[in-house]
Amino acid sequence: MAVVVAALLPVFLLIVLGFILKRTLMRLDTQWHGLERLTYYVLFPVLLVQTLVKADLTKVPVAGVGGALLLSALAMCLLCLALRPLLGRAGVDGPAFTSIFQGATRWQTYVALSVSGNLFGSTGLALASVAMVAIIPLVNVFSVAVLAQYASPGKRSAGAIMMTVATNPLIWACAIGLAINLAHVPLPQIWHEVANALGGSSLAIGLLVTGAGLHLEGIFRPSLAASVALVLKLVLMPALTVALAVWFGLSGSNLVIVTACAAVPTSPSAYVLARQMGGDAPLLAQIITLQTILAAITMPIAIAAIGP
Repeated sequence: MAVVVAALLPVFLLIVLGFILKRTLMRLDTQWHGLERLTYYVLFPVLLVQTLVKADLTKVPVAGVGGALLLSALAMCLLCLALRPLLGRAGVDGPAFTSIFQGATRWQTYVALSVSGNLFGSTGLALASVAMVAIIPLVNVFSVAVLAQYASPGKRSAGAIMMTVATNPLIWACAIGLAINLAHVPLPQIWHEVANALGGSSLAIGLLVTGAGLHLEGIFRPSLAASVALVLKLVLMPALTVALAVWFGLSGSNLVIVTACAAVPTSPSAYVLARQMGGDAPLLAQIITLQTILAAITMPIAIAAIGP
């Protein structure tokens, strides 16, 4: 347990620091918006490419890690859709449902990679990157499709949905990194030096941006919709993923990384997508804040429960 807490503590301290900086030294939204775009479009994709380029995938159970997380993400997406009629009868409208959906299915990549790296170094980063390859395309397709169906004033075509997914920089980074690795394409030393410098700063900045985006309004009286998203993401998702991972035969560090990836809070980028497509952005902000705070408690419990 002490090892798990030690790995998680720097992650959540950076989130807290971002929250403090937003309210003291860097109060302008434009400052954080610029950092967010820099991280999302440059720093983080470079980290993903470099991590996958250097990863020894022959030592990584790609099928087990990817399969367990892919199936658990798919199962959660389908469960949320199955709950839609029940939630509707409970007074949850379409835009609010999309926030529950994103809150239950998307994952905080900065936290996942940071914790994985703190626990198991480069091996942990490689495993978490494999997890991203499995999860990111699927949840992005579902999230955009659900928002288009239940929240957008004008319905988007299937082509528009696929274009939104196809232009996701994280998906491209995963694809490029895997392609270079599998094709054994040699890269010049200058690439590694620049990529290591850019990628090394991405997680710290990403966690600061996450903290800056937290909103404490209403967290002590969460709505029904927020409570449902909390239970689905922080309780059911890790339990489901661990069960699938054990079924795939994973153990040791592989099982720990899968658990960590499943137990992270939802992604702050979900808030941006909600604003763009007519989702209930204030509700999603509440969900993100509550999950991020509670994950500081639930993640150590989930990881320690299965043992490193």
